[in-house]
Parts: sequence; C-alpha cells; structure tokens
Amino acid sequence: MAEMIPYDEMSYFPENASEFGIPYDGPPVVRRRAFPLGDGRSLSALVWGDAAPELVFLHGGAQNAHTWDTVALALGRPLLAIDLPGHGHSDGPRKSSIAPRSNAEDVATVIRPAASDAPELVRALVLVDVTPGVTGEKGKVIADFINGPESFPSFDEILARTIEFNPTRTESSLRRGILHNAEQRPDGSWVWRYRRFRPAEGGPDPFDEFSTLWDVIDGLRMPVLLVRGMRPQSVVDDADEAELLRRCPTARVEHVVEAGHSVQGDAPLELAQLIDAFVP
Repeated sequence: MAEMIPYDEMSYFPENASEFGIPYDGPPVVRRRAFPLGDGRSLSALVWGDAAPELVFLHGGAQNAHTWDTVALALGRPLLAIDLPGHGHSDGPRKSSIAPRSNAEDVATVIRPAASDAPELVRALVLVDVTPGVTGEKGKVIADFINGPESFPSFDEILARTIEFNPTRTESSLRRGILHNAEQRPDGSWVWRYRRFRPAEGGPDPFDEFSTLWDVIDGLRMPVLLVRGMRPQSVVDDADEAELLRRCPTARVEHVVEAGHSVQGDAPLELAQLIDAFVP
C-alpha cells in the first residue's frame, strides 16, 4: 500500500491568495453541490458565497471548477463554478466530454433555477481565450499534454510533465492544479480525473462541432467580451478575432499580454478586473 497524499479541496485558498497578493481574512464561503440532471446523472459545482450567483464559470477541456479559484477570490462575488460533464466531480457526458451543444444543455439545467426568466439565462458573455475557430492544430500542444500517459507512477512524475507543458506557471500553482484535477490510486499511481470518460479512438473529431458554433455567434444579442491571451500558448489567432468581430460587431476584445491560453492561471487578477467591469 503506497503512502497516500492527503487532499482537502477547500484547503488551498490561502495559497491562491498569497501567490497573487489577494487580501485573505479567512476561508471564503464555498461549498460543493451536486445538481441532478434528471436522467440519473448530476453535475458538480463549487458555489461561492451565500447570495444567488451573479456569475457562472465554465472551464475548458481537461480542466475543472478549481481553475477559477484565484479569479473567484479576487472578484469576491457570489458565483457558480461548474465541473463540466466528464470532468472534476461531475458524472459523464451524454456524448463526448467536449461536445459543446449537449454539454450546454446540461449546464442550462444547472443554472436555470438561478435565473428568473429561462430565455435570459445569459445576460453577458465572456469568452476566455476561446472562439469557435479553435481546431486540433491550434490546440496541438494542449492536446499532446492531455493525450499523454494513461497514468503516472508517482506525483513527482505527473508534476514534471505538467511543468514541462506549462512554462508560464509557478510550480506551486501547478501542484495545486494536479491535486484538484487528478486522483491517486491505492498503488500510489496518479490518473487525471477527465481520463475516466476518454472518447473512443477512431471516432469523429470532437473539434468539428466547434466550427458550427460560429452560427451561434451570429445570433448573440447580449454583450460579448473576448479576453485573449497573447503568449504563444493561446489558441486564438488574429483570424479568429476578426471573424468574431465580423459576426458580432459590438463585441469587445481585450488582449492580456502576459497570458497564454490559461488566462485565469497566468493573469487571474487582470482577468477578474476585466470581468468585474464588464458584468457589473
């Protein structure tokens, strides 16, 4: 029996605050809640604060709700951070774990009770370094990391690989990220939580469905903000930005110079300021 590394998901907030100089007067009000989807599955989420959520955060592929912890601490607003289907503590998806349309239906089931009028579920939309223009080629480095070994013999090995693929992040933040996003087996090895629902090999390219979402952009009527990381790790390019503005001329675009794809990890305070100003 290998030595198990203890994990308490609510114990790392002081580290998040300290790393970015966020005042910390004590543990924030955060609880984990399961939201039934009506078909035997449920989505898990972190509920920040006691009041009705003002913001809903959705992470990217192979991540989980804790990716927003530092942003949430900086905002200090009631919000909901959801583990998408097949990620974190949520049950598996109806289709692929990155199928946007079926996942969106599951997410709507979760946030609808917090909205007074269901058709108005989204009053403002913030896209964090993503557009329907994302492709497997643009996200190759990220995909190479995600599609790595099925398991790792030790925490040191999973940490070393994570550091290799995330050169802009501190070791302490990556260590926290692994503890939130992976689990240790009784033999001491480590596996990513999102690998539980890995799609079958040889199936359709999951990125194909993303390109169809450009038509959704055409119909958006709420304020839209794109926050784009400008380091090479970003998956958004100039053509994506131009296409977004062509289809949604009222959209606002903000460039974060010191961030790659993970703006919430590289520049969480700047991201929090942008969100706070855009969604009053």
